[in-house]
Amino acid sequence: MTRRTAAALATSGEVLRLIRTGEAVTRSDLGRVTGLSRPAVQVRVGELLERGLVVECADAPSTGGRPPVRLEFNAGGGVVLVAALGASRTRVAVCDLAGRELAGQDFAIDVEQGPDVVLPLVMDTWDELLADWPRAVVKGVGMGVPATVEFAQGRTESARVMASWTGVVIPPLIRARFPVPVLVDNDVNVLAIGEHRGAYPELGDLMFVKVSTRIGAGVIAGGEILRGALGAAGEIGHIPVRDGGGVLCRCGNIDCVDSVASGTALLRDLRAAGKDVKTIADVTALVRAGDAETMATVREAGRRIGEVLATAVNILNPSVVVLGGDMAEAFGPLVSSIREVVYRRSTALATRRLRIEPSRLGAAAGISGCAVMVLDHVLSPDAVDAAMTGRAVREIKKSAMA
Repeated sequence: MTRRTAAALATSGEVLRLIRTGEAVTRSDLGRVTGLSRPAVQVRVGELLERGLVVECADAPSTGGRPPVRLEFNAGGGVVLVAALGASRTRVAVCDLAGRELAGQDFAIDVEQGPDVVLPLVMDTWDELLADWPRAVVKGVGMGVPATVEFAQGRTESARVMASWTGVVIPPLIRARFPVPVLVDNDVNVLAIGEHRGAYPELGDLMFVKVSTRIGAGVIAGGEILRGALGAAGEIGHIPVRDGGGVLCRCGNIDCVDSVASGTALLRDLRAAGKDVKTIADVTALVRAGDAETMATVREAGRRIGEVLATAVNILNPSVVVLGGDMAEAFGPLVSSIREVVYRRSTALATRRLRIEPSRLGAAAGISGCAVMVLDHVLSPDAVDAAMTGRAVREIKKSAMA
């Protein structure tokens, strides 16, 4: 790239990216990296300072004479609102522009009650968490939901799972109260994003598998979340297993791994065997007590999940498979069975350096992933430049009317 071309591309948004990543931390750095003239750098930095996206720190090392002023991304220059919805539990939070949680709240709610109940509760909680923050500091909203999502539209597409949400386009419902960019994705995708960015940023290929009330996966390929053509990538819960017994899945198919090995399936099968289990915690207690029948049922669930994951490993060749969710966190025998089947049934090359590990972030990966998802959007060079342009147009109109 020529110096002239680089300068033409170095908009205010690109200058912010360089400062955020630490590639350029002084005005002279920016001039050297971008090829911009000193006045052009000053204009772009001035715009970012005015918007509160950058702050100046007079503590950069000096090479002689007056020390240069260091430029820092201002994580406190705004907030994003995030919500990680689960089948039965939800966490809502306010994060700064670095994705750090500033305030949050957990609550239990059945998402099957539908968007008319769930979304107002989430938005009311955001209002409460914002407290004395002015609404103008809100830069965006990120949400994960336990359903297939057509990402471009933010439309939930579950015909039988979360039936009351089918066809609901979520962003406009939220923008009616919070008029900012709103991004919505599948809950396991945001878990994958959070785990990747927070625990494995050096890896380009990762699969996050949630084993809980339901089973699903999020795939990081080449450092980016893999959504597929419409957002349906990672739906491993609806891959059928062998010898599943003819169990009807909520999606309408037979013997999906979700229908025979999820937390819901585990509770169903143990109750049918006469076990008094109401929650996964009850199953955990039986496992810890060494109940042979429960242990065998848990191991069989692990083998079935491993069967599906072995196929996914052969296709995607991830560096690490991260296991999260209530069941993965609670049951050592289940994780052991998954590992055994994956290493036995995947190809030698696909497993040569493969790691299968428990989630490092746990439930926090959901909030982190929602924050990363929306921040990568609202702080992208294009989005920052568009916001700058929009602000300039509004100021011109305001001056003309004065």
